[in-house]
Amino acid sequence: MQLHCFSQSGNCFKVAFFIRHLGLDFEPVFIDFFGGATRDPAWRAGTNAMGEAPVLVRDDGRRLTQSGAILSWLADRHGRCGGGDADERLEVLRWLLWDNHKFTSHFATLRFMRSFMPTAPDPVVMAFLRGRVDAAWRVLDQHLAGRDWVVGAAPTIADFSLCGYVFYPADESGLDIAARFPQIDAWRQRLAALPGWADPYAMMPGARITPRWTDA
Repeated sequence: MQLHCFSQSGNCFKVAFFIRHLGLDFEPVFIDFFGGATRDPAWRAGTNAMGEAPVLVRDDGRRLTQSGAILSWLADRHGRCGGGDADERLEVLRWLLWDNHKFTSHFATLRFMRSFMPTAPDPVVMAFLRGRVDAAWRVLDQHLAGRDWVVGAAPTIADFSLCGYVFYPADESGLDIAARFPQIDAWRQRLAALPGWADPYAMMPGARITPRWTDA
């Protein structure tokens, strides 16, 4: 398999981490996101019309996009981490959808604007995003109180999906996870102890970029 990815992307990381956790071989293919690769019409025509990462090229040549869909396919194919029964599988799907809509989406946008935007972000927009991030992260932090994993008694793709951005350096987002969200911090430590984990910048291609707007 090939995984088209780049190191700054938590959506790429969650897929790479799960592939490694399953013990599968894959070839990372660098996406020059900051060089405009995903906006190139030729790239979109040949790789992903949605202009997003990650892209998984399966061993049969079929391309899969959207991290939640990729995680679901991998769990189904290998019979692991998809939920132990019908109720758990539905609960896993519920958390995947919430992650993409609330948990990852707002945090990833805040981090991108703070660290990678070529111009300083609007303080009003950043304040709005911080409020949305705080609300979503409180939901997960409270859910993890008294439990090790998001769904059931073992890791599922809900955990792998939700952890996409929790391992990046705090200076990129300005969020001190250990201080603000202790249950999420303990959960990410359990995830880091799983087979296949590595730092995102060690796992995927692309040099780290120094955050640009650390006071934003």
